[in-house]
Amino acid sequence: MQIKDYFALLELEASAPVTEIKKAYRRLALQLHPDKSGNDPYAAARFAEIKEAYEVLTDPSKKEYYLQQRWYNQTAGIRRTEQIVTPVTMIQQSLELERYVARLDEFRMDREGLLSFMLDLYSDERLEKLRAFQDTESMHTIVQSVIRSAKYLQPGQAEKIAEQIRKLAPGDTVIARELADFLQHSRKKSNREKYSVWLALLLTALICLLIYLTSR
Repeated sequence: MQIKDYFALLELEASAPVTEIKKAYRRLALQLHPDKSGNDPYAAARFAEIKEAYEVLTDPSKKEYYLQQRWYNQTAGIRRTEQIVTPVTMIQQSLELERYVARLDEFRMDREGLLSFMLDLYSDERLEKLRAFQDTESMHTIVQSVIRSAKYLQPGQAEKIAEQIRKLAPGDTVIARELADFLQHSRKKSNREKYSVWLALLLTALICLLIYLTSR
């Protein structure tokens, strides 16, 4: 899926801070606003685009989601031009993804986007090419990196990526055990989070009750 380049729309580098984003928007808005452009439809269309870019890039939550999608698209584009799949290139791409995921905010990350990207990165075609090398050590390195990248996925999502990665070495008991441990940890983490929510609600209710009783 292609996404708009909001930074290019605002004539900025991707590293531009919020202050520069606001300056660029004000400058372009003065040129393209319908009141200034005489209701030129092309200017109006451009104004709508820069307004959308500004609203996304100045909202922390929307910006983080956008930057994730932008990274996925850029990396996927690079990968599509790659003709040779080797253990070395796959390890490099796996570690790059791992480093990227480590920088994400667990509570605002796009888990479905991450899962989709990982399923594409470790597609049947690419895994088949990897198996041809029969490089057990590289396979283990890739699997370990996958597990670290997938640690924020929900249990159902984790099962999908684990099912795909099993195809890398169907008869490897070490990889099978690592994936089983990963799924078990994912389920336990999800259960702890659910219990934490209920516990927080219960404590809140008890505090409210105590406040009510002491105020009578």
